[in-house]
Amino acid sequence: DLAGAIKYNHHDIRNVLERASARETAARVAVGALARQFLEYFGVCFASHVVQIGTVKVTGDVDTGDLDELVKRTEVSPVRCVDPDIEGLMVKDIEAAGQEGDSLGGVAQIIVKGIPAGLGGFSQWDQRLDGRLAASGMSIPSVKGVEIGHGFEFSGHRGSQAQDEIHYEQGRKPEGKAFYRTSNRAGGIEGGISNGEDIVFNLAVKPISTLGKPLRTVDIATKKPSDAMVERADTCVVPAVAVVGEAVAALVLADAFIAKFGGDNMTEIESHYKAYRDRLF
Repeated sequence: DLAGAIKYNHHDIRNVLERASARETAARVAVGALARQFLEYFGVCFASHVVQIGTVKVTGDVDTGDLDELVKRTEVSPVRCVDPDIEGLMVKDIEAAGQEGDSLGGVAQIIVKGIPAGLGGFSQWDQRLDGRLAASGMSIPSVKGVEIGHGFEFSGHRGSQAQDEIHYEQGRKPEGKAFYRTSNRAGGIEGGISNGEDIVFNLAVKPISTLGKPLRTVDIATKKPSDAMVERADTCVVPAVAVVGEAVAALVLADAFIAKFGGDNMTEIESHYKAYRDRLF
């Protein structure tokens, strides 16, 4: 709020906090739903789940092979967690933080299945698909980090341990996926281009700054020490960020899909898409 007031010379900080509110993501979720329907027509599927809230984490790898089952589970979970036992611990921590006037952050994971190889670009920085997804994720309020695939884990491994070996099988299903990998450490993107594997990325969400027990600040008018004001706020926004993450991913991927297979109507786009799939190795 202060940074925005300084930038635009506002003396009423509410001019900043209202416009900076995460409520703006409602519009992106609505538009993202349309982009998602467009991609679903071509067999693309979306899912998200929460892997961490506060210090409580889902242990082990989550099975993302059956997205329908994953979606079914997360949609009935109050925190979008696939593990019922971990879910209970997350809820307990959220309730405890709320009672203390505090907030909690965490990590949400987005999975997109069915994106064909070839979206994005390697020669122009602004066309790199991983860069565009990272930017869209970072644009969500409270998100302070984006990890694509095993991105952060890569830093502690040798190159031979961090790559996804390439295999080939003629006629492998789904059609057009003769080249394949048995691991997906890259999160479905290599060299700025989708490689045909699932696109997987994590969003690191900070605890929101609106607290029931406010921290110290300075009165903008008197410049004297003061307490930050108290606003109605959620204790933890990580499950909501997971949903927003799906929407912004759909917007980026739909744009990249149209850039690759574009036309003036669905018939043309579908024709270009099928021709591309038919000529793949």
